[in-house]
Amino acid sequence: MAQKPSIPKGTRDFSPQELAKRNYIFDIIKNQFELFGFQPIETPSFENSDTLLGKYGDEGDRLIFKILNSGDFISKVDDITYSSKNSTSIAPKITEKALRYDLTVPFARYVVMHQNDIDFPFKRYQIQPVWRADRPQKGRFREFYQCDADVVGANSLLQEVELVQLYDAVFNSLGLKGTIIKINNRKILSGIAEVIGAQHLLVDFTVALDKLDKIGEAKVKEEMLGKGISELAIQKAAPLFSMSGNAAEQLNQLEVLLTDSEIGLAGINELREIINTVTELGLKSANLALDVTLARGLNYYTGAIFEVSAPKGVQMGSIGGGGRYDDLTGIFGLKDVSGVGISFGLDRIYLVLEELGLFPAEINQSLQVLCLNFGEKESLAALKLIGQLREQGLKADLYPSNTKVQKQFKYADKRNVPFVILIGQKELETGKCIVKNMKTGEQSSYSLDALDAIIDSLKL
Repeated sequence: MAQKPSIPKGTRDFSPQELAKRNYIFDIIKNQFELFGFQPIETPSFENSDTLLGKYGDEGDRLIFKILNSGDFISKVDDITYSSKNSTSIAPKITEKALRYDLTVPFARYVVMHQNDIDFPFKRYQIQPVWRADRPQKGRFREFYQCDADVVGANSLLQEVELVQLYDAVFNSLGLKGTIIKINNRKILSGIAEVIGAQHLLVDFTVALDKLDKIGEAKVKEEMLGKGISELAIQKAAPLFSMSGNAAEQLNQLEVLLTDSEIGLAGINELREIINTVTELGLKSANLALDVTLARGLNYYTGAIFEVSAPKGVQMGSIGGGGRYDDLTGIFGLKDVSGVGISFGLDRIYLVLEELGLFPAEINQSLQVLCLNFGEKESLAALKLIGQLREQGLKADLYPSNTKVQKQFKYADKRNVPFVILIGQKELETGKCIVKNMKTGEQSSYSLDALDAIIDSLKL
């Protein structure tokens, strides 16, 4: 008995209906990217391992899918290394490539390799799949698409403002009202670590702080203590656990806490400029909120940090994120090229739109018109009409075989086809066709020469 086929955990097959919905999201994001002046690029699905490893921290490195070398790769491992059963020492000898973990690091590599062909500032967008050896769960997959927009070669904070506007424009176009664009600044986090005397534990401190809304103040403090952060340092950071008010008021509170930190005050000034400019320009439907606990991407973000949450009431992780990375290209030898970018989490956005019922009904109409098949001569007339309808941009098709009419109607129902055209022997003799509205059941007769009238009838 043949083994039942399966797919790897964390991957998915997509039906025509699911792909139609995904493409709907892609099209809206791509349209907004181009309206904002971003240009498309693509990079390979896999990179040299040394391009990716060491760029995402220890946890990120563990989640990178490595590709085994071709040929008899194991024979190149010496006996001592092989017998050690140490994956860290064996891996470099059997794998030299890896599936890309995100689009940001490959983009940095692209900029360095093509720097002489790029006009700076360079605004690029990229929509491609990435892979992570993560534990699959709702909204988290091992293979998923990222949709990124980045600007390199520009230090102006107007780029951050524009990216906030881009988030707002995309989610507003998707009908996803009330998204929350959280913003913080790496310099503020560095300043906090400085004033509490925990500069050497910046990542441990901020990773714990980032969990405040998930596990609560007591658990965060417990985790900090476990990471070696002193009780005194935690007491000094106490204002962070009870910050309140609007963004301006919270920035004023931070200013008091960070009075003696030059880098912290610089971060406050940057955030104040971004928030004030966005407030002056206004947003369509999103909300911009300061979140001093936001600490994503600390291995490469150096300024503003973004994370987008779905509207209140939707249980979903972040649906977007990004930030400023002043030295990312420096890891590949190109110094002093500032960049800032954001990413859209397609799969989570899909789940949110599905949950809220925001996909347009017509997305499921992969076929607008089906001509029934009544025989060879009738089918030829139908194909001529179908050709004319397709030239007018209508999705039209002919049922492939002359079978029972009931079966053909059933097929149209399953395909969610709104209109069926009948050209039987009688219609062929009189040069006419019958257009049936599958939703209302109404049907009308038209001359096959009256194309405009037929097209007018194919409108719900």
